[in-house]
Amino acid sequence: MTNAPFLALAAFALVSSITPGPNNLMLMASGANFGLRRTVPHMLGVGIGFALMIFLVGVGLVGLFALWPPSMTVLKIGGIAYMLWLARKIASSAPPSPAVKSSSRPMTFAQAALFQWVNPKAWTMALTAVTVYAPRHDLQAVGLVALVFGAVNLPSVSSWAGLGTVLRRWLASPLRLRLFNWTMAALLVASLVVMI
Repeated sequence: MTNAPFLALAAFALVSSITPGPNNLMLMASGANFGLRRTVPHMLGVGIGFALMIFLVGVGLVGLFALWPPSMTVLKIGGIAYMLWLARKIASSAPPSPAVKSSSRPMTFAQAALFQWVNPKAWTMALTAVTVYAPRHDLQAVGLVALVFGAVNLPSVSSWAGLGTVLRRWLASPLRLRLFNWTMAALLVASLVVMI
């Protein structure tokens, strides 16, 4: 890959990774509710999970969708159901209290990595990246696209968790935190419009 296509790929990775979407909204909510340190596994799950998704999409999953088109509909339905469940979970999040042990906890590495497979923005990004920047789907090109996204995605999504952490002090008021969580949940549901 020459410099121009590489820079175009890096720019696409940055713009698509740093703009609002389900991952970034959930990371901001997690940073606000649990702090940056407890959100690190979630951030790593998004960054590594998405890079792995791009690689797997590039080496074969595109063929599955071509062979059996209903698989995309099944994925959409599962994605919508899971995201609605996550929105409900975000809306009902409460701040961790030292006096009361909360059942609320941040998303784990595995949960965040698996979430990429039902995230409509992740699918759009992965399919576009593979189609445009690795059209022959050879391993070297697909691997490069996955690496570039991994390198760009992790700092991008981390900035959203950091923003949530910065807001944490302002959100110390239970009313403000409740409004913030409801807003994040509503934005997550609104992001489904693209999928529907």
